[in-house]
Amino acid sequence: MLAILVAYVLGSFPSAVLVSRAVAGVDIRTLGDGNMGARNTTRSIGWWPGIMVAVLDFGKGAIALSLARSLGAGPDLQLLSGVAAVLGHDFPLWARFRGGQGMATSLGVLVMLMPEATLWGLTIFAASYVILRHFDFSAALGLGLIVALVVLQEKPLPWVLYAAFLFVSIGLKKWLDLPRRLANLRSHPEHHA
Repeated sequence: MLAILVAYVLGSFPSAVLVSRAVAGVDIRTLGDGNMGARNTTRSIGWWPGIMVAVLDFGKGAIALSLARSLGAGPDLQLLSGVAAVLGHDFPLWARFRGGQGMATSLGVLVMLMPEATLWGLTIFAASYVILRHFDFSAALGLGLIVALVVLQEKPLPWVLYAAFLFVSIGLKKWLDLPRRLANLRSHPEHHA
């Protein structure tokens, strides 16, 4: 149980808010679509702050899994700790439960649990994005590949369901955030590239 609580608190770390304040003196929640993630940070402030946020958010997922393992968590508790880290990012305690969409944090969790499948998924995402310049489609393609590879590798059913859950949860969180994101874009159109 401690591993799950620690993972949620770690996931709640508001990387994008802290980076945007440190680098640009602004709160990322007031820029672009208001999302506390690497993509909005990149679009609103620049590539380097966006990369910093992506690395920190990825690290939240990877560190949560590492801590769960160091606390002696078995595979099921590791999966739950990963979910807790992503939920912490999506619904952070320190930001009134209004966070990002969990892409980088999910990838941090997945790379610790399923490194080979995740690296293939990231490769396909990057290649697709370079060619098509469509982030959401490329992300769906990469995450979908991770799920397919986990199935093909005949991982246990909980691992397959876990990868599928993260795939679906990112889209669901994007849908849940849509009214807020649209309202932010209407009120701050000058910050959205």
